[in-house]
Amino acid sequence: MDQPCPAMSTSLVWIVGMVFLLFQCVEAGPRGLLSPCSHFCSAMEVPAPAEVLGGPEPLMQCTAWLNAYFHQPEAVEELPVPALHHPIFQQESFTRQVLWKLLKVVKFGEVISYQQLAALAGNPKAARAVGGAMRNNPVPILIPCHRVVCSSGAVGNYSGGLAVKEWLLVHEGHRAGKPGLGGSSGLAEAWLKRAGATSGSLPAGRN
Repeated sequence: MDQPCPAMSTSLVWIVGMVFLLFQCVEAGPRGLLSPCSHFCSAMEVPAPAEVLGGPEPLMQCTAWLNAYFHQPEAVEELPVPALHHPIFQQESFTRQVLWKLLKVVKFGEVISYQQLAALAGNPKAARAVGGAMRNNPVPILIPCHRVVCSSGAVGNYSGGLAVKEWLLVHEGHRAGKPGLGGSSGLAEAWLKRAGATSGSLPAGRN
């Protein structure tokens, strides 16, 4: 009989509150990354990059990726996203489809609307379901649900709180309060063509 994988959890502090990484076993990737940011760091409280001395490879990869995101954002696209080990990624569902499309298409400095992301996932009328998928995202920041905004360009909701979402968007080069939806992405355009969406559904670049 297979033995269950021992759970291992660790907490690391980055610039946006407390980020918790939960690993199901040493061979697997992160099961969840939570950011309950009722405590929000000010500019005077910015910590040094988190450091992990030894540990399983997924932990080292995740630490390196998040350190790059917060402290060397120009390098983050060159790093592999850590393997994700959560039940939501192990079974076919619209939520899984939405999260994978978001991860693959909408890069650092871009934003996309709920309706546009629904089109990328193959159902342009499922904007409300996309909102549900964002709420169920087990690994925020790694899967960048903070880049999904309202069609009006307003920031919209975020599980970590509005202040955190706005901070992340400003960190990625957007104006505070209203990131906007202008611009395009060649990779996103290719996905949209496959999904049968229109060119007006492209993720937006930095403003």
